Amino acid sequence: MAEELGKIEKPEAGQFENKRKIYLVPLLYSWEGAPTEYVEKFNLYWQQVSEHIANLESKIGEVNRIYHESITIAGEDGLKVLERLNPSSCQIAMEKCQSGAQVEVAEDAELTEENMDWERHLLMGFISRKVAKIVSDFFMEASKKRYEYIARRIDETLKGKEVALLFIREGHGVQFPPDIEVFSVAPPALDEIHRWLRDRPSIDEKGDREADNQTEETADEKSDEKAEPS
Repeated sequence: MAEELGKIEKPEAGQFENKRKIYLVPLLYSWEGAPTEYVEKFNLYWQQVSEHIANLESKIGEVNRIYHESITIAGEDGLKVLERLNPSSCQIAMEKCQSGAQVEVAEDAELTEENMDWERHLLMGFISRKVAKIVSDFFMEASKKRYEYIARRIDETLKGKEVALLFIREGHGVQFPPDIEVFSVAPPALDEIHRWLRDRPSIDEKGDREADNQTEETADEKSDEKAEPS
């Protein structure tokens, strides 16, 4: 079970000294044209993640290895790929590498690409339930193999007493080896982003209604103008 950051006290940290450990960071992305409100929360999130990792390191141990979703190349080349993929998580990874941490291969390229392709098909939607089930089954199987690979890579490369930093999206299906202690990094900004995403549909709907009302009012005004005698 993942430990909560706020519940780890220095006197208790010794119980983890001889164990392998993972600091698990929920991976968030931004996108071109993202709303300003989201970008602000996104930037705050990564700032808080960095602070929480530093807090964990002071209590549990410094990061030795870095694993990142979608990264299939180790070392400096992996960092270059990561910089294009997610500059925010890359910045943290680079800081840890400067302190001696190593970027490890987290994923198999073929499995990752297969998983992403099936996911794209699911997002397209289907008319046939039969086809939808077939694609869904293929996606689930590809996801299972992908997450098993990530777990195996961590188990093979994370040595005794070492600390790892893992960036991976929420909802992942990685089953960690039982001898690894997992500490979730979940700063307050994560809940704020969750709330923002939940509330956004209602905001969009309200905006659509207001736009529709404005359109109707404009149409009525134009209709009145046409009806007035010249």
